[in-house]
Amino acid sequence: MRDVKYLDEQYRIGEGMISDGAFKQLEKLFVPVDPEAEYFNQKNKKLLPKLAKENYKEFLKSLLTKTRLSIQPKIDGCAIAIRYIDGNFNKAITKKGLDVSSKIKQIKNVPDCIPIKRDFQIRGELYATNQVAGISQRITRKYLNKKGIGESLRFCCFQILNGRLNQYETLNYLKKCGFSTPESYFTNHTSEIQIYKINWLERKIFAKYPTNGIVIKINSRKLQLLREKSLSQNNEWQYAIQK
Repeated sequence: MRDVKYLDEQYRIGEGMISDGAFKQLEKLFVPVDPEAEYFNQKNKKLLPKLAKENYKEFLKSLLTKTRLSIQPKIDGCAIAIRYIDGNFNKAITKKGLDVSSKIKQIKNVPDCIPIKRDFQIRGELYATNQVAGISQRITRKYLNKKGIGESLRFCCFQILNGRLNQYETLNYLKKCGFSTPESYFTNHTSEIQIYKINWLERKIFAKYPTNGIVIKINSRKLQLLREKSLSQNNEWQYAIQK
């Protein structure tokens, strides 16, 4: 494959705490939270965004030449959003807005504190390790419904809901904040997406996760926002590719 960047090898993410100077820089990279349009206020009834699943080939055709894309595993579990305020765990919700804070705080790889001193909202997937898709989701749902234990569950974080960072930078900062992030590839060639799909089906990539597909995302946050606000048919910036 041409121009393939494997995040944990070619683009190794730094570890450790973020410096005080970096804190100030990060302040500029997050948008203020609108009380009338934020996911953690149940009165607003705003649900977490869904992944588009139809006509991904049309999506690829709609992109400009050499639009940079990320390829990530579509982990089969339960979507979770977590809010941190002044660096401390504040609240966790499901994609339907159900408060599951007490359950998520028990997950081993979810940090109690992070080195970001402001309102910081992230999204990821709670899943069962060493399981296949389907079973992972059932185990996760059972745990969130207070009918199971979370010993085998892990949280994989892949999005800053109130951020201006591109995909690569997002994964970088999430890792520095102590979150587990997904294996990710980057390419400027839409023709390679089919190769990634085949590699996933053959378990050459993303084999350590319970997956039911791969997710392709536009890397640029600017382009993501432009497409979200577009009134045209091509207003999606991330797509799930399944069997």
